[in-house]
Amino acid sequence: MGRPRPPPPAERVRARLRAAAGARVAAAMPAGYQRLGHVLVLRLPPTLRPYHALLGAAWQDELGVATVLVRAGPIDGELRRPVVERIAGGPTETEVVEHGIRWRFDAAEIMFAAGNRTERRRAGGLVDPGETVVDLFAGIGYFAIPAAVHGARRVLAVDKNPVAVRYLLENARRNRVAERVVALAGDNRAVELPRGAADRVFLGYLPSAVPWVGRAVELVRPGGWLHVHLVVDAHHARARAEHEVAAALAAAGGSPGAPPRARRVKPYGPGRTHVVVDAKVGPGAG
Repeated sequence: MGRPRPPPPAERVRARLRAAAGARVAAAMPAGYQRLGHVLVLRLPPTLRPYHALLGAAWQDELGVATVLVRAGPIDGELRRPVVERIAGGPTETEVVEHGIRWRFDAAEIMFAAGNRTERRRAGGLVDPGETVVDLFAGIGYFAIPAAVHGARRVLAVDKNPVAVRYLLENARRNRVAERVVALAGDNRAVELPRGAADRVFLGYLPSAVPWVGRAVELVRPGGWLHVHLVVDAHHARARAEHEVAAALAAAGGSPGAPPRARRVKPYGPGRTHVVVDAKVGPGAG
């Protein structure tokens, strides 16, 4: 017989909390966590605030991370800034390597959703070599960098968050695609972009990028693609999302080149689902 497996990290941290504060307090500690390089991000109930220092040190020991952050509120505004509190360590700048792509960012300033991992990889696989791509909500390059790495000739990446744009430029350099990624700082409704020139447009904004479909239709060529992210009721999520995007496309004067197709990305709170709709734009758009 082999050696018994050690308990998972969360149970080891829970045991420390139990020893210090008792079983009732320890039972309130969630088991989930998100590791972003050397930074750990937790969700903890307010009742555990008196034990933040203990928990921070315990997680540092168990996982070998440098810094521990706790989510302290909902995502803040259009710039999608996380609201966090540091309970252990210091530096919040970190790096994540995912599907061969290096992402550098500040975990206290920038959202990096683990649940979007598959969609970031898929973004690269969608792109054909030589394409012109527009990303209207580029962030640190979630879709723009994979698109460039997988052969896009030119990627126009727009974001109004100056911190995100700084990391977008750094990530383009780190992944050796800086010559193909053009970072544009500002509101994507006002930034000057070439009309009718894009082979595909990524719209990765939540809770819904549908209001920007009209802007995307101006930019995409006939036969090009829109990839529209939104959150819908989990019941019949794909059908609901397809209907919303098709209606927005029609309202913008675009015609579908094929029926829009939706895919689920991840759960998004109770009864809600994050969905992306791939919509081919037919003649008559722009």
